[in-house]
Amino acid sequence: MRRFSIAVVAAVALGSALPSVPAQAHPGRPSPGLAQCAAGTCHFDVPPGTYDVRVVLGGTAASATSVSGETRRTLLPETTTPAGRHVTRSFTVNVRTPEGEPTGPEGTPGLDLRIGGSAPALADIRVTPARHTRQIFLVGDSTVCDQPGDPYSGWGQQLPQYLREGVSVANYADSGESTVSYLGNPRLWATVRPLIRPGDLVLVQLAHNDKTTDEATYRANLETLVAGVRARGGQPVLVTPIVRRWFNPDGTLNNGTALLVNGLGVDHPAVTRSVAAARKVPLIDLTAKTKALVESLGVEGSKALYLYNEARDNTHTSVRGATAYAGLVRDELVTRHLVPKGRMRVG
Repeated sequence: MRRFSIAVVAAVALGSALPSVPAQAHPGRPSPGLAQCAAGTCHFDVPPGTYDVRVVLGGTAASATSVSGETRRTLLPETTTPAGRHVTRSFTVNVRTPEGEPTGPEGTPGLDLRIGGSAPALADIRVTPARHTRQIFLVGDSTVCDQPGDPYSGWGQQLPQYLREGVSVANYADSGESTVSYLGNPRLWATVRPLIRPGDLVLVQLAHNDKTTDEATYRANLETLVAGVRARGGQPVLVTPIVRRWFNPDGTLNNGTALLVNGLGVDHPAVTRSVAAARKVPLIDLTAKTKALVESLGVEGSKALYLYNEARDNTHTSVRGATAYAGLVRDELVTRHLVPKGRMRVG
């Protein structure tokens, strides 16, 4: 890939729009990317690939700035900066086509970064090709994917905000997919598998749509995914599915719908745990983690994690819920030494 570097150097406070000619932080030096920033969005005309992004935040007034990009991925959580100070943050972003769900629309070519937050202020932004990056591929369903519109959000859409420069998320989760359909659709597993490089992580969470998949098939499909990742030199990680928000009268989650036991009696989390143990694959037991969190919040408190208030939806998560669940994944990646702690953003 040819060497690419665009810098936007500006001392501006972003309100409803980026000024077309902001004050330059370094007078007399060119700022070739300024024309690409407007209305709170910076667009970089780059080909598909992986890019490091460095932002300098802050200005004369106190500020609070976040960065999102592509299909509503949260890349940097809201970061506060005292008046008269600047802070530098870096992250790595995956640019691809389609830019969101693999079976969805192509999206906008290039890289789009949106500057948000309660009091945003951008002092500098620089985008360069990433040279030493480890990818975290996500194979999953609608509870993981880059959801295209509010109020929906998958946990994979929120995971990038917890990663520092050098590790990026390539979210190939897709709405409505089961282990059967993910393996069978050429835009899914057949597309992801050749992209895996030695050392990459591949997190697999598929179960919500395996409603008619028998146990032997479900087990075999997970094993196929594991073997395919290993054949490419990657590190498979099996992830049990997030719970559905269905309570028993005593305030616990029920053992069927909530904990992903399908109509055939297949206990998807149990089978996933079994495959992980048999194949010596790292396991993130997100079922157990999300169950504990939902039950601790209770019937009322847990509504905010899902889209109950908006759509009476007890399966799909809000931005708040997806962010909380992505945090659980982040913690497990560190605890299991799958990603170095230094590559993770704690707060």
